[in-house]
Amino acid sequence: MVSPSLMWFRQDLRLADNAALTAAAAAGPVISLFILDDETPGEWRFGSASRWWLHRSLEALGTRLPLVLRRGRPEHVIGDVLALTGASSVHFTRDYAPWSGPLERRVKDACEGAGAACHRYAGFLLHEPEAIRNGAGDPYRVYTPFSKACFAAGEARPQKPVPEFAAWQGKIRSERLEDWGLLPVEPDWAAGFRDHWTPGEAGAEARLEAFIAQGLALYADERDRPDREATSRLSPHLHFGEVSPAQCWHAVRRAQFADPARLDRGAEKFLKELLWREFSYHLLHHWPSIPEKPFRPEFADFPWSGNPGALRAWQRGQTGYPIVDAGMRELWATGIMHNRVRMIAASFLIKDLLIPWQEGERWFWDTLVDADLASNAASWQWVAGSGADAAPYFRIFNPVLQGEKFDPRGDYVRRWVPELSRLPDPFIHRPWEAPQPVLAEAGVELGQNYPHPIVDHGQARDRALAAFQEIKGSA
Repeated sequence: MVSPSLMWFRQDLRLADNAALTAAAAAGPVISLFILDDETPGEWRFGSASRWWLHRSLEALGTRLPLVLRRGRPEHVIGDVLALTGASSVHFTRDYAPWSGPLERRVKDACEGAGAACHRYAGFLLHEPEAIRNGAGDPYRVYTPFSKACFAAGEARPQKPVPEFAAWQGKIRSERLEDWGLLPVEPDWAAGFRDHWTPGEAGAEARLEAFIAQGLALYADERDRPDREATSRLSPHLHFGEVSPAQCWHAVRRAQFADPARLDRGAEKFLKELLWREFSYHLLHHWPSIPEKPFRPEFADFPWSGNPGALRAWQRGQTGYPIVDAGMRELWATGIMHNRVRMIAASFLIKDLLIPWQEGERWFWDTLVDADLASNAASWQWVAGSGADAAPYFRIFNPVLQGEKFDPRGDYVRRWVPELSRLPDPFIHRPWEAPQPVLAEAGVELGQNYPHPIVDHGQARDRALAAFQEIKGSA
């Protein structure tokens, strides 16, 4: 009788292009296992919005194969499953979080203790962090040469088809997904998520196909417009591994609208965004402290201003700056925020309010369905000026000008800040400048149904530049 193999699903919740599952299928009848581990990651366990997505994604995966669900430390759970089933091999996809290396070594020890072979596979990234190095053999600290090195490395690896496999027919206890408490109880703050997302591999495939058919040709020119549907919206599917970056890469390459020998503008821009995700993971692997500490050490002494009231106003979309408030409300209602608006909202928190970037990072971690440790940390540090290849410290987004440039008619603001919906275009991003009769006609009462700006941007900008100059002088 052939011994079963154990497939440990992690952030690779798909059947296609899954090297670990393909190998497990070849080794024997497959036991499919997912472990909810809230202990090992500590404060970086799945946030609230991610838990909603995880529930729906596991629900979808469970319709395609018999899925064993367990809670606990993976090395303990896997050791227990091996003892109960006699599985002779364990297969899983590598992870890159700071705790994952030690965790994977403990899993290997548990496998060896049970007499089972332990196999780890790539598949989370296009290129493993050890594979892309500069001329001196060091990891890249700047995105542009990193991306050029990735392009020079050639096309993404070939995709693997969905393997044929037999599910193990033995008996083993599985916990009930409903008992894990991943979904919100009353009030159901995630009620709006269902209108925007279809978690699971089928949802990821549909999202990728729709983007290529409807958005890719416009991507280079319109991806910064929050009032347009021009982004891929693939990030949560990529984060949970419902689609692999290699699948996205090949699908975009196949769909180029120009000469196949050259990259179409939209295709090139999208592939570069995939490589920014890649760059973030390479940074996290080589500098695992970036989720908590500034990459540039001089920023450890930055003179932040603690202001819980201002932080709360930002979180609730009540800053008085419409483009910022629209983004924060979109985030709460849908679990995502347009990427351009993320930069504007992050700049406002860090530089207008002088609130530490880690506070914004934590809020995004809890409220984003695509909350991703590497991308979240690298992007917040980019805006703060403290990260690798960061924006210059003196780049401070003006929320009014950014709104007028990227949401010129105010459609995005009107959607998410409906109390301003009747304001004329010239005042939609600066309601405090509207004459009183215009405000009255639009039903806007500043300080009543929409706040006055909580800071003056010009004064806040001067204060931020002085603070940045202070640490620059001490560096």
